Amino acid sequence: MKSPVYFSRLKNGESHKDCLQSLLGTIGSHFSEIGAQGIIGIKMTVGDEHSTGYIKPELVRMVVDTLTAQGARPFVFDTNVIYKGRRQNAVDHLNLAYNKGFTPENIGCPYIIADSVFGTDSRALKVNFKNVKEIRVPSLAGILDDLIVLTHITGHLLSGFAGSVKNVAMGMASRAGKQIQHSSIKPSIDTHICTMCGSCIEACPESAISEHSGTAYVNQNLCAGCGECIACCKLGAVNINWREEAHIFAERMSEYATGILSRVQRKLFLNFALDITKECDCIAGDDPRIIRDTGVFASQDILSVDRATYDMLTKRMDLFSRGGKISAHKHLFKYGQEIGLGSLDYELHEVGM
Repeated sequence: MKSPVYFSRLKNGESHKDCLQSLLGTIGSHFSEIGAQGIIGIKMTVGDEHSTGYIKPELVRMVVDTLTAQGARPFVFDTNVIYKGRRQNAVDHLNLAYNKGFTPENIGCPYIIADSVFGTDSRALKVNFKNVKEIRVPSLAGILDDLIVLTHITGHLLSGFAGSVKNVAMGMASRAGKQIQHSSIKPSIDTHICTMCGSCIEACPESAISEHSGTAYVNQNLCAGCGECIACCKLGAVNINWREEAHIFAERMSEYATGILSRVQRKLFLNFALDITKECDCIAGDDPRIIRDTGVFASQDILSVDRATYDMLTKRMDLFSRGGKISAHKHLFKYGQEIGLGSLDYELHEVGM
């Protein structure tokens, strides 16, 4: 059976709010299935400080109002990142979100950072995939029954296409989980930054970190690559290795997304194909759009909604290929279906025609 994907096309002269409203009016029954009077998590990101293409607060408010109208209690959440910027800790992260208009008054619900102030809320959940045998996620990811994922579609330096799968896999992982997905190379210590506070030594589950010549030192033979030292270091003294073979990166994201979503009872995914940039919201800044605004997609199947969005955007040419090579997103689609993340066999229903 094909997975239904609903699509609201942005018409000439129509606002983004009008486009979303057409979609919400059609998929209202799906909202009523998602914890009608329960606590519902809405996953999204505001992007980094200079990002301008993120999903705007007024659009988030429309989703929140749809949920509260049926008695639900929604909240918006994100997690801290591992690269340098204003989203490494919850204090700076929340201030950034508020500066961009994501205050409770504007979006109609709380905005929280799910993995604690410094990103140290990281629990291991057992899975059994080719690359990953456990996933490291905030406690919230293991107990959330109802989930709505709002994703700003972009390109991505490594995966090519960035949609709901990346939003869940990276965005719902703890900082340690993000490191695991990004690299097989184990972390090391920047001795110029380290103050030998000892937090990484205390946090390391393998006792792989010790003091050496007045600074912390990672024994690569003992290190398991779990990334807990990255999460606990408040100074950014733990070096992050970003280099990874793109297909392995895609597989790990598929595995993380599958592991996370397997624990969520009811979910709905909305892809916003608006203000699409070549790079993701972490580094895009105010980059120009690579394609005209297209519309908003929705489905209860994460793989179907990503594939339908990708197919619609690449009818004429693959905007997300890098250097003429087969991009990792194509491998992600195939591998994701193989491990049960979702289905690539979808049926597109265009609304408001």
